[in-house]
Amino acid sequence: MLRSGTCVGAIVREAEHAESKPDFKHKMSIAQKEINESIYWLELMKETDYLTNDKFNRMNNDATEILKLITSIIKTAKSNG
Repeated sequence: MLRSGTCVGAIVREAEHAESKPDFKHKMSIAQKEINESIYWLELMKETDYLTNDKFNRMNNDATEILKLITSIIKTAKSNG
């Protein structure tokens, strides 16, 4: 969780200075995969009672919003060429 959760920001930051539009889209797609992996780890921690329902819900809501933002960015980048 620590690895996948923290690398999302690093990859997005790297995408800010992408060498090309295809490079930007590729980096954002990697960030999308990493936040999706983070959601998986959150679900696993909830199911094994490592996280309370309340803590899971807060963290999962944040992660889901980040996933939606990244997905929207990717869709916009693809439609703009």
